[in-house]
Amino acid sequence: MSEENIQVKVQILDRDYQLVCKEEERNDLVAAARYLDDKMREMRARGGVAGTDRLAVVAALNIAHELLTLRGEQSTLSSLSSRVAEIRTIVQKALKE
Repeated sequence: MSEENIQVKVQILDRDYQLVCKEEERNDLVAAARYLDDKMREMRARGGVAGTDRLAVVAALNIAHELLTLRGEQSTLSSLSSRVAEIRTIVQKALKE
């Protein structure tokens, strides 16, 4: 893959943004912009948040909360997986004896 930066145009709430990223990051960047656009449109449709800047901040906070929640869940799953592996080893030792 190329290490060169490319320009990518994304649209969020009907505004175009020119961004720069590595070529291999393009699809993820476009998907992230689409996700943000969807979240902002949902919030705008529900009302209660006035102004594009405020809408962007609230959407960013909601997305950050989602990320932190997922990281916590992933950490819990990782801990459980480690514990299951430990128990499996103990059971295998017990079965051999």
